[in-house]
Amino acid sequence: MRELRHRIAADAERLVRSLETRPGRHAAESVSAEILPLAEACRFLEREAAGLLAPRRLGRRGRPVWLFGVEAEVRRDPIGTVLIVGPSNYPLLLPGVQAVQALAAGNRVLVKPAPGCGAPMVLLGEWLEEAGLPPGLFQVLDESAGAVGEAIAAGIDKLVLTGSADTGRAVAERLARHLVPSTMELSGNDAVFVLPGADADQVARALAFGLRLNGSATCIAPRRVFVPHGMAAGLEAALVRQVATIPPVPVSLPVRRRLAALAHDAMAEGARALGTVPEDEAPAMTPLILADARPGMALLREDIFAPVLSLVPVRDIEEALDAATRSPYALGASVFGPVAQARELAGRIDAGTVTINDLIVPTADPRLPFGGRHASGWGVTRGAEGLLEMTQVKTVSVRTGRLRPHFDAPREGDDALMLAALRLFHGGPGTRTEALRRMVLAVRGRSRN
Repeated sequence: MRELRHRIAADAERLVRSLETRPGRHAAESVSAEILPLAEACRFLEREAAGLLAPRRLGRRGRPVWLFGVEAEVRRDPIGTVLIVGPSNYPLLLPGVQAVQALAAGNRVLVKPAPGCGAPMVLLGEWLEEAGLPPGLFQVLDESAGAVGEAIAAGIDKLVLTGSADTGRAVAERLARHLVPSTMELSGNDAVFVLPGADADQVARALAFGLRLNGSATCIAPRRVFVPHGMAAGLEAALVRQVATIPPVPVSLPVRRRLAALAHDAMAEGARALGTVPEDEAPAMTPLILADARPGMALLREDIFAPVLSLVPVRDIEEALDAATRSPYALGASVFGPVAQARELAGRIDAGTVTINDLIVPTADPRLPFGGRHASGWGVTRGAEGLLEMTQVKTVSVRTGRLRPHFDAPREGDDALMLAALRLFHGGPGTRTEALRRMVLAVRGRSRN
C-alpha cells in the first residue's frame, strides 16, 4: 500500500491525463477530488488495516458464568472475489478506494469501469503489480454492461456498486438469484438546511461550489435547500451572484430533457426559474436555480446529475424536516448555522452523512465511512467500517479443562437447577436471595441423584 501511495504521488500527472475524458472537469479538481483522497485512503490502510483486521480476543468480562473455561475470539476472513462496478463521475476515487480496501482485506478484485472510464483503473492495476501485488488479484473487466452479468454468472462472492437507484435495483435482483451480498451507493437528492443565524453569503458560496464541482455530477451535490421565509430573498440574491461566474458544463441530452420537463412542471406549480432551462440544441448548461419551490414538486424527488438546485422557503425547521422526508433518497445532507443548533439538527436528519457549515469536502476524510439509506443504497465504503465490509466474520471458541457437564443426558432436577440459575443471574431486585437458595437445593438434589 505504501508503494502504491508513493507511485500515485510521483506519477499523479498520468492519472490526471487518464481522467481527461470527464466532461467539465478542471485538472485541479481531478487532483483534489480524486487523486489526493485516494492517496489518503492508502495511508489510512497502511496505518489501520492490520489492527482492524487482526483477530479480536474476548476476555472474561461479559462472558456468561455458565460458559466458564471458554476462550473466544472474532476473526475477519476475506470474502473471496469482489466485483466493483465503478461510476462515470469519479472513475478513479470511488472504485479505487473500494479496490484497495478489498485487496487489503485479502480479496481478489474485479473492476468493471463505466463506459469510457477504464484508463485510470488500468493504470492503477499496473501500479499495484509493480508494488508487489501478485498477478491475477486485480483485474479490469471490459466496460460493457454485459460484463457485470457475465462476472456474476461466473461466480463472485460480493458486489460493490456505485450508480443510480434503477441500476442498483436491477443488479440486486440478479444477485438475489445467486444469494450474493452487496454494498450499494446509489442515487442522491441531497438536502441543505439553512438555520436562522447562518451567513447567507457563506451558504451561497457553498451552494455555488456544489453546483460547480465536477460539473455538479456528484452524488452528494446540493439539490434541495430549505431556508426560512425571512432569509429566502437574501440567499436567493447572494446565490445568483455566486453562480453568475460558473461556466456551462456538458450535460447529456437525456438528462437535459428530463431536467427540462421537471423544471417546466415546477414552474407550472409556482416555482421561478433563475437561469436558463436546458434545451435540446445546447449541449451544455449553466446552473439552474428554481426559487419558491415546494416539497411536493417532482423535481425534489428525482436524482439529476446536472447543475440544478431548488430553493424551498419553510416556516421552521420542523417543516423543513418533514419536507426533506418526501424524497426517497437519503445519501447526504448539510446544515448551515450556529454549531450547537446544527449538531442537534444533524441527529434528526435521516441521511448517511451530514456536514455542518461545509459541503461535500469533509466526506473525503479516509477515516469516515460513506453510504446512504432508503433508495440511496445500503452498506458503506471507506473508513474502518468500509474495510470490514470487505470481510466475513468467523468466531472461534476454545473450551479449556475437562469439565463438560452439558454432554451428559438431562437428569431429574436439572430443570429446577436451570430455572434457579436463570433467576439468580437475571432476576429483578429482591429475587436473588430466594433464587440462590433454590439453586443450592437443586445442586444438592442433583448430587443425590
